[in-house]
Amino acid sequence: MILYPAIDLKDGQAVRLVHGDMNQTTVFNDDPAAQARAFVDAGCTWLHLVDLNGAFAGTPVNAAPVEAILKACPVPAQLGGGIRDMATIEAWLDKGLARVILGTVAVENPDLVRQAARAFPGQVAVGLDARGGRVATRGWAEETDVMVTDLARSFEDAGIAAIIYTDILRDGAMKGPNIAATADLARAVSIPVIASGGVSSLADLTALRDTGVIAGAISGRALYDGALDLAQALRMLAEPRSRA
Repeated sequence: MILYPAIDLKDGQAVRLVHGDMNQTTVFNDDPAAQARAFVDAGCTWLHLVDLNGAFAGTPVNAAPVEAILKACPVPAQLGGGIRDMATIEAWLDKGLARVILGTVAVENPDLVRQAARAFPGQVAVGLDARGGRVATRGWAEETDVMVTDLARSFEDAGIAAIIYTDILRDGAMKGPNIAATADLARAVSIPVIASGGVSSLADLTALRDTGVIAGAISGRALYDGALDLAQALRMLAEPRSRA
């Protein structure tokens, strides 16, 4: 199971939100590239980036810090937030992103997801963010009647690289991930599922890994607060899973 350290970008800084609320912001580093390098130095093999301003604006806003991270770090990175057309997808991949994450458009324009996945195999993921099992869009500001599992299943034949499932009510709250819902989603589709929201301890990572069906986990606030030591977590995940 891959652990993805998260760098959420707002106004050029690395921040964390609580429950996706832009008014509940904590700034952890005003140099996102330096933060990314620190994660890489600790041994991470992927980075998870989010353009928070872009998610609300519908177009990239924090391009400069993202580009600085890509130049500074040798590991692959995935980015979500404000990516809603083919031109933006192609531009980011040309700049060196390994994977783009499509969230809002997965609900509003699923044909774009399919088109992008065909054009860029292995480089398009879908971000499904939910409250109570229902998908939220536009920076989590708008709730829909679309159920997460139904939307995920609709992309089974699209060739997307991964689904990133975020339980919004767990995100940034340090209360642990929604393991049951994430594992249920992973069992419902053949697409690799990455858990996000509330991953805040070694116990959380162990529980996610031990489901045997979750491909990855994203953690942010816990890494900044020191509740989760990245190097220790990576060592733990590299150990063989107990069969007992």
